[in-house]
Amino acid sequence: MRTVLSRLADRIEGFLSLSGFDRGPWLAVAFAAGIGAWFILPLQWQWVAFNGVVASLAALSYTIWRGRSDRTLILLSIVTITVAIAAGLATVWTRSAIADAEPIEHPGFLRMEATILELIEQPAEERVRIVVAARQPDTGKPIKVRINIPEDRVVAGMVEGARVRLGARLMPPSPPLLPGAYDFARAAWFEGYAATGSLAGEVQIVGAAPTKRNHIASIQRSLAAHVRERLDGSAGSIAAAFASGDRGSISTADEEAMRDAGLTHLLSISGLHVSAVIAAIYFLTIRVLALFPALALRVRLPLIAAALGAAAGISYTLLTGAQVPTVRSCAGAILVLGALVLGREPLSLRMVAIAAIFVLLLWPESLVGPSFQMSFAAVLAIVALHSSEPVRKFLAPRECSSVERLARKTAMLFATGVVIELALMPIVLFHFHRAGLYGAFANVLAIPLVTFVSMPLIALALFLDLFGLGAPVWFFAGLSLDAMLALAHFTATRPDAVKLIPQIGLFTVMLFVSGALWLALWRGKVRLYGLLPASFAAGLVAFTPTPDILITRDGRDVGLVDDSGKLFVLRDSEGSYARDILVELSGSEASPMLLDNWPGARCSRDFCSLTILRADRPWHILVARNRQRLDERQLSAACERAHIVIADRWLPRSCRPLWLKADGRFLKDNGGTAIYLGEEHIVTSEPPVSDHGWKQSAGSRYQ
Repeated sequence: MRTVLSRLADRIEGFLSLSGFDRGPWLAVAFAAGIGAWFILPLQWQWVAFNGVVASLAALSYTIWRGRSDRTLILLSIVTITVAIAAGLATVWTRSAIADAEPIEHPGFLRMEATILELIEQPAEERVRIVVAARQPDTGKPIKVRINIPEDRVVAGMVEGARVRLGARLMPPSPPLLPGAYDFARAAWFEGYAATGSLAGEVQIVGAAPTKRNHIASIQRSLAAHVRERLDGSAGSIAAAFASGDRGSISTADEEAMRDAGLTHLLSISGLHVSAVIAAIYFLTIRVLALFPALALRVRLPLIAAALGAAAGISYTLLTGAQVPTVRSCAGAILVLGALVLGREPLSLRMVAIAAIFVLLLWPESLVGPSFQMSFAAVLAIVALHSSEPVRKFLAPRECSSVERLARKTAMLFATGVVIELALMPIVLFHFHRAGLYGAFANVLAIPLVTFVSMPLIALALFLDLFGLGAPVWFFAGLSLDAMLALAHFTATRPDAVKLIPQIGLFTVMLFVSGALWLALWRGKVRLYGLLPASFAAGLVAFTPTPDILITRDGRDVGLVDDSGKLFVLRDSEGSYARDILVELSGSEASPMLLDNWPGARCSRDFCSLTILRADRPWHILVARNRQRLDERQLSAACERAHIVIADRWLPRSCRPLWLKADGRFLKDNGGTAIYLGEEHIVTSEPPVSDHGWKQSAGSRYQ
C-alpha cells in the first residue's frame, strides 16, 4: 500500500512541478467548494460528515508523509486545501445561523409601527421601496420587512431612521416558482427579511429621523436626483446609475435591451467603473504632482497616487451601495495599487483569489448568486487570458506603426470580449435561461465608449456643476449614453440575437466551471485538458431536454410544450412574473397561446382535457381551470382515464390518475414541478427534507 501511495505521490509531485501549480488560487477554489457543498447537501449530518471526511483526508496525508522532505509540496497542498474546504463550509453555516431570518407563517395584513432602515427609490416602477424593523403583533418578535409604496403615497420625512405607522399586505419570501427559477426565499434569509409586501392605506410619520442617520444613502439619492435633473430621459437614468449606483429609474425596455445585447454589466457598478475611477485619480494625481519638481524629487509620487486612488475607490464603492461586485472590484483594485507601489505584477491570479476569499468571508451566500459568479468569471477570464504566453507575445512592445498598434489593441479587445462571453455563457444560461449572442461585438464598442467617454464626461460635468458650468458637458455625456443605448437596442433586435434555453442542470454547469477553472489556473499545455469537461458540458447543453409540462408552486399557472416547442398556458396573464418564468424555462421564443388552442383539447369552464404524444405514447392530461367543487363521482371517473391530473386545490383521494396527481397536496410537499414525459421523469423545486433555514416548512406557508 505504501509503495502504491509513494508512486502516486511521485506522479502528483511531478505534475504539480511541471504545471505551474500555485496554491493561492486553488485555496480560493477550495474555500468556495466548501461553501458550495453546504448549499448542495440538504441535511446537517451531511455537513458534519463532509467536514469529517475532509479532515480525515488531511490527517491521513499528514500521518503517511510527515517528516518526508520530498513530500513537502503535496502534503502542504493537501492540508491547506482541505482546511480551506472545511473553513468554507463552516463559514457559510455560521453565516446562516447568524442570519436566522425566520419568515412569517402565512400571508396576511399587518398594521405596524416600524423604523425605516433603508429607502430605495424606483422611479421606473413609480414606487418607493422601504425596509423597516417592526414587531410581530402576537409574539412581539422583531422582524425585518420590505414594503413597496406607490409614489403618490410617499410622505415628507420618510427617510432612514424615521418611525412610521402603516398597514401592509405581507407575504413570506417566495421559494422558486419552478425548478431553476429564482429562489427569493434563500436570498431573503441571508438579507434578514421575514416578509415582503405592499402598502395598504396611508403612511403616518410618528417619529422624525435622528440627526445622525445614514448620510451616505441621502447623498446617493441626492446625487442621483441631481443627475436626472441635469440629463433627461434614458440617458439621465443611465448616468444616475454610473454616478450613484441607483438603477431604479432605468426603464424596463432599456434594461431588457442592455441584457439581450450583453451589456448589463455596464449598469452594475463593478470592475469597469471602479477601475476607471481609481485609474483616473491615480494617473491624474501623478501628472499634477509631477508639475512640482520639489515635491516629485522628495516624495514617492506612486505612493501618494495609490493612496488617493484607493480613497476614491472606497468612497465610490460606499456611495454606490457597496454591492458584492463593487466590493470585489474595489478590493482587487486596491491590491493592484499595492502591487504597483511595491513594483510587483499588478494583475495576477493570486490577486483575484485574495479578492474572492475576502468577499466570501463577508458574504459566503454570494457564491450561489449570479452577481458573484459572473463578476469573478469575467475577471478570471481576463487575467488568465492576458497572463498566457501567446497573448503576452502578441501584446509585447515592438516597432510598428500607429495603425498596426491600434489594430492589435482592437483585436485584443475583441478577443477579450469573446473569452468573457464564453466564460459567462453557462452562468447566464443557468440563472437566466437566455443569453445574448452578439455581446462580444457590442462590448467592443460599448466598453471603450463608457470607460473613456461617458464616465469621464459625467465626472467632469459633476465637478463643473459646483460652479454652475456643467451644462455643455452634460449635453455631450447625454450623446454618448444615447449612443450606447442605441447600440444596445440595435444589437438586441437583430435576428437570433437572444437564445432561450430550458433549465440546464447543476451537474452541467459544474462541468463548465471545473473546465474553466482548469483552463485558467494551470499553465502550459496541461491547461488544455480543461477543454474536455467544458466540451462535454457544451454537448449536454445542446441536448438539454425541454420539459413537456411546467406547473408553478401554487398550481395556478401551467404550461405545456408541443412538439415544435410552442408553449401553451392555462391563464392569460401576460406580463406576470409566473408567465415570464414559464416562457423562460420552456425555452420558447414565440408568444405563448392559451391551452384552449391545443390541438384536440376539450375545455369546459372547469377542466381542460388534452392528449400529448411522446415517444409514440399518448399521455392524457386533465387540468383544472378553477377551484369550483365538482361531483366526486364524475371527477373520479375523469381521473381514471387521465395519466396526469393537475389542479391548484386538494383533490379527493378518490381521484386516482394512471401516473401522477399534481394537486395542492402534491405541490405543497414538492413545490414547482417540471415533467419530462419521454423519460417519465419529474423534477421538483423543493427537496423532501432540508435543514436549510429557508427551506424548512416553506411549502406550508403558501397553502
